[in-house]
Amino acid sequence: MRNNLSLPLAVIIAGIIIAGAVFYSKNGNTADSGEKATRHNEEVAVSGPEPVTESDHILGNPEARLTMIEFSDTECPYCKRFHSTMNRIMDKYGKQGDVKWVYRHFPIDALHSKSRKEAEASECAADMGGNEKFWQYINRLYEITPSNNGLDAGQLPEIAEYVELDKDDFNECLKSEKFAQKVEDDYQDGIKSGVRGTPYTVIIAKNGSKVSVNGAFPYEEETPGLFYKLDSETKENLCSEETKLCGVKIAIEKLLKK
Repeated sequence: MRNNLSLPLAVIIAGIIIAGAVFYSKNGNTADSGEKATRHNEEVAVSGPEPVTESDHILGNPEARLTMIEFSDTECPYCKRFHSTMNRIMDKYGKQGDVKWVYRHFPIDALHSKSRKEAEASECAADMGGNEKFWQYINRLYEITPSNNGLDAGQLPEIAEYVELDKDDFNECLKSEKFAQKVEDDYQDGIKSGVRGTPYTVIIAKNGSKVSVNGAFPYEEETPGLFYKLDSETKENLCSEETKLCGVKIAIEKLLKK
């Protein structure tokens, strides 16, 4: 009898592991971060993301032809992986002036209780040292966190010191919780933008067309069916007809032609 029960249980556990990016919302609901999450856009009216303003954290040419607004959670392992992908994108398309990266916070509290405070920490870095220090701080945080609530909170002021910010001033800022509302505003913008898992990126072209990238998808590889038109179940095949490769790189190159 024990052996008969062990197989279904193993299947269930394997399914959970494979799903990977399943997350809990602040209310405790669950959703897959892949195709099902995109379909949930029909249940919640998509009115976001909010227009990019000077209060955003922007990397790249402000007048770039494409805007990539990423909603991310610093303790999400998929976000850690996708952060490297985004840096690779900026190394090419950012330097060309074609893409700008806008980072917004989406802490998934039920899974990553530390991520909200880490988001506030990055805002303190921005407050103390401007946009440059924000990106230095967030890059270092993703570099050293083991993810899944693995980063010791004591490391937050250490990161500040690493990027040459005053540790005492940083600690005072973090304790004040002065940026808690800004983090929450980003989170609510994510909800309005259809975010149901992290990372979630909205690519906006100059002509206003939008494509959502729902998950930590690769720069370029043989993985079809990754991209979706925002607020729609309709898949848009953003793969290369020549190379048969798919990925964020292919999406960018196709959108740049529009």
